[in-house]
Amino acid sequence: WPFETMIVPKVHQKDILEMSEQETILFAEAISVITKAYDKLFNTSFPYSSGIHQAPTNGEDNNHWHWHMSFYPPLLRSATVKKFMVGYEMFGSPQRDITAEIATQKLRELI
Repeated sequence: WPFETMIVPKVHQKDILEMSEQETILFAEAISVITKAYDKLFNTSFPYSSGIHQAPTNGEDNNHWHWHMSFYPPLLRSATVKKFMVGYEMFGSPQRDITAEIATQKLRELI
């Protein structure tokens, strides 16, 4: 996704339950910064899908996992131009209307 972002902890943690109280506060602040930047990007309530990827709870030693949170917003160039995954993109390589570098620059200018 053109404006996809991730939150990744600087210290190794396999899941969000390992965060301290201070880290939890910083995590919430990071989510707020990202979502507010999204809203400013096209001056609209910016839709997105997100997910937290972390170690499975299957009873095995999964300490090698490193959790992260991903944001996948569907908007491309305006509040009305949306990105839809179809055909070859779902099963091959997604196509981009904007480079990652340009998307990053636009988001950084809003933070």
